[in-house]
Amino acid sequence: MTHPATIDEDDLLKQCAWTRTRGSGPGGQRRNKVETGASLLHEPTQVSAQAGERRSQEENKRVALKRLRLALAVQHRTPVAPPKGLDEIASALWRSRRQGDKIVCNTRHRDFPSLLAEALDVIADSGWKPPKAALRLGVTSSQMLKLLREHPPAMVKLNEERATRRLSALS
Repeated sequence: MTHPATIDEDDLLKQCAWTRTRGSGPGGQRRNKVETGASLLHEPTQVSAQAGERRSQEENKRVALKRLRLALAVQHRTPVAPPKGLDEIASALWRSRRQGDKIVCNTRHRDFPSLLAEALDVIADSGWKPPKAALRLGVTSSQMLKLLREHPPAMVKLNEERATRRLSALS
């Protein structure tokens, strides 16, 4: 099963309800009169994201889409396929971003939400134990946690899930 944070942007937009919004707060006369904000709702999961800080509607839609991909990566879990024989479970994207036992990707890169989603899916499948998930994905535990720390809501999600299982919080 494909995680929605990993699909092509055009296909993801087809699964979303998009609404225009008006800005609020300071910013001059134009801000409260023109609908330049964008709000996206991923209909299958009911995960949403908004943007309104840019001047154009297209820019705000692009920012909202990136935020939606990150929100989907954190909030939505997909089942992890079992390994085939002795092969590891890491996707081709994960393997392409791995250098030795490290995972390399800037948070601004378009692959980041996909990598974050894969990491969280495997962590969830591993009982919310990052060291076990890191082993399954071929990286060190510290690299796995570093990836999650790059997007603070991911660490919050990890610790919330660990708390429900009476596991200690990670920092």
